[in-house]
Amino acid sequence: AQVVRTDDARIAPQYLEYDSPNGSGKMRGYFVRPEAATGRLPGVLVIHENRGLNPHIEDIARRLALDNFVAFAPDALFPLGGYPGNEDSARELFRQLDQVKTREDFVAAVAFLKARPEVTGKIGAVGFCYGGGMVSYLATRLGSDLSAGVPFYGSAPNPDDVPKIKCPLLVQSAEVDERINATWPAFEKALQAARVPYERHLYPGTQH
Repeated sequence: AQVVRTDDARIAPQYLEYDSPNGSGKMRGYFVRPEAATGRLPGVLVIHENRGLNPHIEDIARRLALDNFVAFAPDALFPLGGYPGNEDSARELFRQLDQVKTREDFVAAVAFLKARPEVTGKIGAVGFCYGGGMVSYLATRLGSDLSAGVPFYGSAPNPDDVPKIKCPLLVQSAEVDERINATWPAFEKALQAARVPYERHLYPGTQH
């Protein structure tokens, strides 16, 4: 997809801090809204891979704004100084996070986005790899406070928690992804038993 420049007149990007009292305390994310929006719009939380808020994830947030959503992409690495500027350093830094606190940081991000005056109150979440697993976690944790979830090649939640999901899921999977795909049969069985609306797309020849 074509990169959306930060100076594109159709969007209004900015970095915003938010409170995460049960997590890391103070957090920051990349907030993007359509410049021409006159009313409130649905919000989408954009969750990065195990590298923090890198330029690619920021671009995805900008693309969502062009599609008439209000996008917010938190940086899980903010308590450790934020995305360090390269992928290798980011992966190393990511291992130092307290994942219990990080999960709470994303829960707080949903509440922050939902309360924004630009947002209707409907929130969806999209995430990639680590972020895909976080989307599934948020769906089990937030119930009806999450309106939609789109996990890309993310780990499945505990099947026992699947009945807590109250929103539709659009699951995106790579064909060559042995570890993640091995969890799909149990996840799908739990989704069907709980009558959770879902679609899964498996992309031939693609890798995690």
